[in-house]
Amino acid sequence: MPRLDDHCWSCPCAHGPRHAGRARASAGGLAAKVGEMITSSVSRPSLLVARAAPDSDPSRGPGGTGAGGGSASWHHRLVQRGLVLFSVGVGLALVLNLLQVQRNVTLFPEEVTATAFSSAWWVPPCCGTAAAVVGLLYPCIDSHLGEPHKFKREWASVMRCVAVFVGINHASAKLDFANNVQLSLTLAALSLGLWWTFDRSRSGLGLGITIAFLATLITQLLVYNGVYQYTSPDFLYIRSWLPCIFFSGGVTVGNIGRQLAMGVPEKPHSD
Repeated sequence: MPRLDDHCWSCPCAHGPRHAGRARASAGGLAAKVGEMITSSVSRPSLLVARAAPDSDPSRGPGGTGAGGGSASWHHRLVQRGLVLFSVGVGLALVLNLLQVQRNVTLFPEEVTATAFSSAWWVPPCCGTAAAVVGLLYPCIDSHLGEPHKFKREWASVMRCVAVFVGINHASAKLDFANNVQLSLTLAALSLGLWWTFDRSRSGLGLGITIAFLATLITQLLVYNGVYQYTSPDFLYIRSWLPCIFFSGGVTVGNIGRQLAMGVPEKPHSD
């Protein structure tokens, strides 16, 4: 028979303090692990924020993605586009002015016509500067008016526009009409056809007319001061078809400037 003392030693009451100590120890260890997990989960986001904070700082410099770097990059692309447009203007001025001089449409002094390109030294840089201004102005006006130009936006269309512009200039020097009025009306129709074929924007039409007016006024002042002259002038010292040439030239250079600005972000605004 089991003895009474066996039951007494196996009673749970005898092991109560020992089991209570183990339970407290295990509970304390569990609480410590839970505390470590909470601490690590709280500290990780703060560590990520601390690491990400320098990347979003706009004062990192030109290599960062802040306002300073974006503004410097925008100005760099603006200068590049201006140089390309300046080169285009110089090239067109040399070719087209040579054609006008050879056909005795434009007359320079004798010491000027003896040069390599039969043109005054100031003609190419002036035309290049005008091309840079006009080519940069067209996309700027489009963005301010909120009317992005989307008609025939590809380089093939731009090259065809340049070819038509050169053809209009060639026609002004080669075609013979009974009077200058007929030639002027023909070139006006060709210039409007160029705008309708390759532009069709209200901003392009308005800028083309403004450029034609200002360029014609400047040309009249130059001819009046004896810098050079036109044969058979019929419109205040110049030929009546000259505004048509300036209009078609503005539309052509504007299309080149728009194509160069395609995909370029707008100027960043600093807070």
